[in-house]
Amino acid sequence: MLVPTRPSDADHRRAGFWEDRTLSSFLAEAADLHPDAIAVSDGVRPFSYRELRDRAAGLASALPEYRVRAHDVVTVFLPNWPEAVEVIHGATWAGCVINPVVTTYRHAELSFILQQSGTRAIFIPHVFRGFDYVAMLDEMVTGMVDPPTVIVVRPQGELPPGFVSFDELLGRQPIAAPIGSPSDICLLLYTSGTTSEPKGVLHSHQTVIWEMRSIIRELGLRHEGDRTFMASPVGHLTGIVYGVYLPTLLQQSVSLLDVWEPDAAVDIIERDACRISLGATPFLRGLTVAYTRRGMPSSLRIFLCGGADVPPDLVVEASGVLDAVVTRTYGSSELPTYSVSGAAAPIDRRACTDGLPIYPAEGYLINERDGVGELAVRGPELFLGYLNSALNEAAFTVDGYFRTGDLVEIDDAGALTVRGRVKDIIVRGGENISALEVETHLREHDAIEDVAVVGYPDDTMGERVGAFLVLRPGTAPAGAPSTENIGAFLRVRGLAAHKRPETIEIVAELPRTASGKVQKQLLRQRLSSQ
Repeated sequence: MLVPTRPSDADHRRAGFWEDRTLSSFLAEAADLHPDAIAVSDGVRPFSYRELRDRAAGLASALPEYRVRAHDVVTVFLPNWPEAVEVIHGATWAGCVINPVVTTYRHAELSFILQQSGTRAIFIPHVFRGFDYVAMLDEMVTGMVDPPTVIVVRPQGELPPGFVSFDELLGRQPIAAPIGSPSDICLLLYTSGTTSEPKGVLHSHQTVIWEMRSIIRELGLRHEGDRTFMASPVGHLTGIVYGVYLPTLLQQSVSLLDVWEPDAAVDIIERDACRISLGATPFLRGLTVAYTRRGMPSSLRIFLCGGADVPPDLVVEASGVLDAVVTRTYGSSELPTYSVSGAAAPIDRRACTDGLPIYPAEGYLINERDGVGELAVRGPELFLGYLNSALNEAAFTVDGYFRTGDLVEIDDAGALTVRGRVKDIIVRGGENISALEVETHLREHDAIEDVAVVGYPDDTMGERVGAFLVLRPGTAPAGAPSTENIGAFLRVRGLAAHKRPETIEIVAELPRTASGKVQKQLLRQRLSSQ
């Protein structure tokens, strides 16, 4: 059973920020009030709220047959399919801890997550975007002392021994009432940190619900009627909180897109008259280009953009093209939304800053210099510690604020702007990539003596991954690494594609300080100027 690894703040409960409800209570309520309303659709298979509740509660009834009980960890390794929403709600209804994982992860990341989390069951696609997930999991669980049950959604043909078709879990008698209490850990999010291993972030029903309540208030989101468009993966914080849980709280519908393609996104948004969307810079840029090409405004009313560097000119352009309120936001897996600019905020604040802190969240700058310092934050949606409790000490100040590792400037109005990162993280398309993790893999290459991995700006992805390599003495030109063979090397090692360097430079030596630390800012400047 997962429990908080640091003390929770009883003041949040006394002040009324933490509710005496679970996430599943909102699904139950929506199904009672609007049983025939569409809850989720991918354009092929819509589920009404009655269907979603009954299927989720039936799935909760089936899970114990596969050694999954309340408080166990269920890893959801699925694309943006309606079945993913069903699985997440079903496991939540059963009182399990949901561990969402993006489908771009491969053996190196997933094996660590499964073993550290003690995952009891994992839901996977058979094949998605040409990749065979069943084959990967078959290899991965072989030799594990206590492997999780592998449940395959949309199976294609015969499955390996011990693997279970998702269809076998359907049609069970639903559990009448959700299992669990508001203070239970319900969400385990893995985020790349300054170490090479992902960090498991613990959230309860209460922290997640307050996160949603705060966004509803700040953005003026409406109950019922509106529809959300979600292309951010449900394996990511944005996708699961705003594409799965928030629509049920608002008693709204969500339209999903599993493979990002801007024109397909426009088709769905306009077909379903979607009013709300959230995502990283690539999603906003793609929609802006697609709507410009079509010469039409969008049905969207609000687009919340964060997760990577958001260019001010893109916010201004998108606001006009989409005819919507486009605004930047700032947060993390640990405290999902710390700041945002509301719909009434002037365009310069929405475009040029990351907004104002959302009451009652608060923060201050550590080691401030020339107006910029590391931001430390706290609030009702702050996570309840890392799964590996040894990481907590360095992550929190003595007075209980979370050290974000982000360098922030705060203006006279209180709006903050992220200026950089203390931690060595690359944010590519909204996904955090640990430079150290990539460096650790590259150092295993026979031709590489030394390496530094950095992020460099990109209009489409926010950042891309670049690597500077020092070769071992005597390396023949024919054996020198290239982008192609390094990519192949990392693929064999099981590193996800989005983490592999897209630019490689061979250098005689890396620039270092007198203490031996690599001066990565010089390397970033070098790639940025090209």
